[in-house]
Formats: sequence, C-alpha cells, structure tokens
Amino acid sequence: MDIEKTIATLHPLERKVLPILKTENSFEKISEKAKLQKVEVMRALQWLQNKKLARIDKKLQEQIVLDENGLRYREKGLPERSFLQAIKDKASLDEIKKKANLSNEEMGICLGILKGKAALEIQKGKGIEISITDNGKKLIEKGFIEEKLLKKDFPIYASELKDEEKPALENLKKRKSILKVNIVKIITAEPTELGKKIIHHGIDEKNILDRLTVDMLKSGSWKNKKIRSYDVAINVPNISGGKRHFVNQTIEYIKRIWLDMGFREMQGNYVQTSFWDLDALFVPQDHPARDMQDTFYIKDPKEGKLPLELMKRVKAAHENGWTTGSKGWQYEWSEKIAKENLLRTHTTVLSAQVIAKLKKENLPAKFFSVGKVFRNETLSWKSLFEFIQVEGIVVDPNANFRHLKGYLKEFFAKMGFPDVRIRPAHFPYTEPSAEVDVWHPGKKQWVELGGSGIFRPEVVKPLLGFECPVLAWGLGMERTIMEYYKITDVRDIYKNDIKQLREAKLWMK
Repeated sequence: MDIEKTIATLHPLERKVLPILKTENSFEKISEKAKLQKVEVMRALQWLQNKKLARIDKKLQEQIVLDENGLRYREKGLPERSFLQAIKDKASLDEIKKKANLSNEEMGICLGILKGKAALEIQKGKGIEISITDNGKKLIEKGFIEEKLLKKDFPIYASELKDEEKPALENLKKRKSILKVNIVKIITAEPTELGKKIIHHGIDEKNILDRLTVDMLKSGSWKNKKIRSYDVAINVPNISGGKRHFVNQTIEYIKRIWLDMGFREMQGNYVQTSFWDLDALFVPQDHPARDMQDTFYIKDPKEGKLPLELMKRVKAAHENGWTTGSKGWQYEWSEKIAKENLLRTHTTVLSAQVIAKLKKENLPAKFFSVGKVFRNETLSWKSLFEFIQVEGIVVDPNANFRHLKGYLKEFFAKMGFPDVRIRPAHFPYTEPSAEVDVWHPGKKQWVELGGSGIFRPEVVKPLLGFECPVLAWGLGMERTIMEYYKITDVRDIYKNDIKQLREAKLWMK
C-alpha cells in the first residue's frame, strides 16, 4: 500500500489521534493528549480501524469507587483499628464502644472480623471482657490491608489489583456503603503494523486542507497546501432506509398473486355474529370450536342482528337438511346462540357473506381475502392467537376438484413451494375436503399449510338459493412465509427485531 496515498486520506481527527497511539493506548489518555472530545476520539479510532491502521479493543471491567463509609474510613481508618486501639490490654464492650465512638452495627462487624483474624480474645465472667492478642498488636502496627486498599487513587479496576489485594476487595464489597462496583466498558487502541509505518513516516497536520472555503478560493491560500483525498472504497456503515414491515410486504405480494389470477378481494369486520362465522357454514351449534376455549366471544354488545329469510333457510339446513337432500344435524337450532358476537375465527365468514349476495347472472366469480382472524389458542412456536388467513373461493357451475388443485398449485408455486400435495381430510362445511401440504426444502419433509375443499350443498344452497360448486381454501400466512424469511418460531415474525426487519428480503416481483 502506498503510504503517501493513505496519509492523504486521513481526516484531521485521525491525524491527531494516530501519532498518540505510539505511546498511549488508554481511551481517556488519548482523548486528554489529543485535546479532543471523547466522541471525536471514538470516531477517529473507528475510521482508523476501517483503514486497518489501528485496532480497537473493548472489554467490560469492574470499576470500583468509594462510597460514603469508604470515604470516611479512608480518612479516619477502619472501625476495627479504632476497636483494637481502645482495648490496650483488656476492656469491656461498653468501654470499647465509648472510647472508639462506634455504633452497635460497627461493634458487631469489628467483633466478627477481628475474631477471624485472631486479633482478640473474648472472656466471659460477670460481663464480657475483650483482650488484645499479639496478632492484634501487629495489625495496629503494620496496618490492615483493607486500609491500604482504601488509600489508592480511585476509581480503580478489579483486574489491576495484585493477588494479595483481591481478598481485601472482596471483604470490603461485603460491607455496607464502603465501595461501589460499576461495570464499565474499557476501550483501548493500538496501531497496526501499517499504522506504525505511517507514524514513523510522519504525518503533516498543518499543510493539509479538509475542505475549501470561499475565503481560501478568494485569497488563493489553498494553492500552497494539499487537499485531503477521499477513499471511496473504504468500508462504511450500512444505511438502512425506511421500508414497510415484511408482513405488510407479504400481504401486498399475496394480494397481487390473486388479483393477477382474476380474483376480487373480499373485506369485512373483525366482529361477526356466530351465525355468519359458523352457522352459515353448517358448523353445528354443539361443535367444540364454538367453546370459549377456542373462540373469543364479545361481552358488549353480546348479540348482533340476523338476516331473517336467510336465517330460516340456515335453520332448516341444520335441523333437517332443508331442500338439499341431507338430513342436517338433527337437533333444535337456537337463534340465541346464532346471535352471539365473536371475533371472527376464519375469513371464511367473508366467503359466506359474499356468496349470499351473488346472483346467477354474476357467475362464474372468484374472490379472495387476506385478513386477521382470532383463535383462543395457547401461544407457542407454531401457534398464534391472532394471525392472518389467506382465503379463496371460486363459484362456478363448471368447477371441479381438479380446478381447486390447479389454483392451489399456482399460488404456492409463486410463494416458493412448487411441490404441492392434496390429502383427504374432514371439515364441517366442505365435502370433499382436503389438507394442503407442500414440500419443505429446509426440513426435507411435507408440511401442512392449509385446508381446502368444495362447499357442501348445506352451505351453498341456503346462501346462494341454488346448488352450485364452490371451491374453497384457507391457509395461515405466517406459517407459509416462515421458510422464506428463515424463521423457525412463528412468534418471531412479530417480535420487531430491528436487525431482522432491516435484513428481511423483499418478495420476488
């Protein structure tokens, strides 16, 4: 590397900081010697590191400062010294306390510490008498190692203490208001081999211009100086521009798939009656999915209004099959249960409402929805209680099961899953019914992503007024996109991790 060219790219802050690294590596000392603010030094060091001229080391260390009692004991000595000095040869506890001017708490601490150091003997007679031992006399003469520690220039760092000082530190840390321990980040820096060469070569600070001003251009003073060059190849921090959350990007992408296939979007309210969410779809009123354990019911308003004529047809379908040729569910259908408001458990409620508005002359018709649904489920790595469902229906007198499979294969191929498998299943409102599996390239196995089928006559005829094949499917969007975003826990989709949001890739257009 050409040293002259590298020097020419150095910022004024770098020119001040780099030579100091020859003799100083402490961040504080560098800042002090360069007469720069810490933020300026940090910026210069980061630039130097990017140019491979310096290395920055950051470590977490215990920084120790004196607390209230520590400051007092630093000047007057530890209570245990006063305790020993008050004994002379022998004394009672009251005499020691009065003479040493110690609190009850300090007396208790002194007794424990000095007994542990074999500095005193305790004799019990009419009262308790304390006598000093030879060890105690030596402690008064030589001093306590804890006192020597308190005399140091604070703040100090635990890593800088000698081995014999560390036990004293631990003893003082256990005592009240003597020391405060803070975890601080220690920054050091040193020049690399290239940095050392540049320091040895010498850096001109005075005859280099970082910028041109109007006055310089007018006076011509810039002509006798060098202008700093800019290194356009240097690594710089990534700038993350604003963008939509990847879930919103996915929703728009999915909508575009269905719109391009000629579908129209369905929309509706989160709060629906049980009638539209369940009864209109031929789900019996004693079905387990209606329980509070599976569904969020609304307390206020508790009930909604029902379409009377349609209600009569749905009631008949449940009780005896109406005119569909079915026997229905063979129970007494309750209008009160059907009126109960709930948070929609699937977007199929929108399919029911759209079918009820269709006329023969509007057919064939294709609709889709991408919207939130709510299930009273336990939150886990694979389940959410609030998620987005992708729904689709095709109302067409000529539709068949082959068409259903074709729509699903086309959609999943555009979502990155070209291999689709249809498996027999059971749903209350479709017959035939099928689970939709896709081949998961990461897990190397088939993964279930949704349900599908053809609506039963007990669903279609009461809503539409006549029998007609209605292809239908629904799938959870979050589970569908986990592989694309390399997410293994469905909860992570909504955790708002800034790094994840910045790095999330866009959907292919």
